[in-house]
Amino acid sequence: MKETVRCAWAGDDPLMIAYHDKEWGVPIHEDQRLFEFLVLEGAQAGLSWSTILKKRAAYRAAFDSFDAATVANYNAQHIGRLLQDPGIVRNVLKVNSAVTNARAVLAVQEEFGSFSDYLWRFVGNRTIQNRRRRMRDIPTKTPEAEAMSKDLLRRGFKFVGPTICYAFMQAVGMVNDHLTHCFRFRQLGEVAR
Repeated sequence: MKETVRCAWAGDDPLMIAYHDKEWGVPIHEDQRLFEFLVLEGAQAGLSWSTILKKRAAYRAAFDSFDAATVANYNAQHIGRLLQDPGIVRNVLKVNSAVTNARAVLAVQEEFGSFSDYLWRFVGNRTIQNRRRRMRDIPTKTPEAEAMSKDLLRRGFKFVGPTICYAFMQAVGMVNDHLTHCFRFRQLGEVAR
């Protein structure tokens, strides 16, 4: 039986393998899911992605399934409860950034019609198909991620540096950074056509 070859970062953790095989790099255009990934990528700063994946269900419960309009209305009391929730990363800056970013998402939706329309402009409205052979070939940021970061920061978003933006772009399928030998590389390349 032929062994499935995937990107090495998935490791042998079933949760990471499932994420790699079914989610990472799949193009997302739904505002609510894009907001979810923006919050989760910000929460991950300084931590491992597997830590965040293990907390994702708790995040969805704590942040009202990432409904930006609801999160934008969180007050100090609600934020205080979040900071007591052991299911999420209880960093005051990261929790506050989720609320700040929800408000900024609403402003972007007002201006561009959707958060998706705004974000996908940074890649010309189509997935960038990279052809990377080794993990060390994958950069931590790109000019597109730097442009996205700069504009998000200008609009008041928090925890959106270029490295976080590039990880976000990879996660939501704005770039295909599966290695060329990974079985998902070709699958996602075909989806983008």
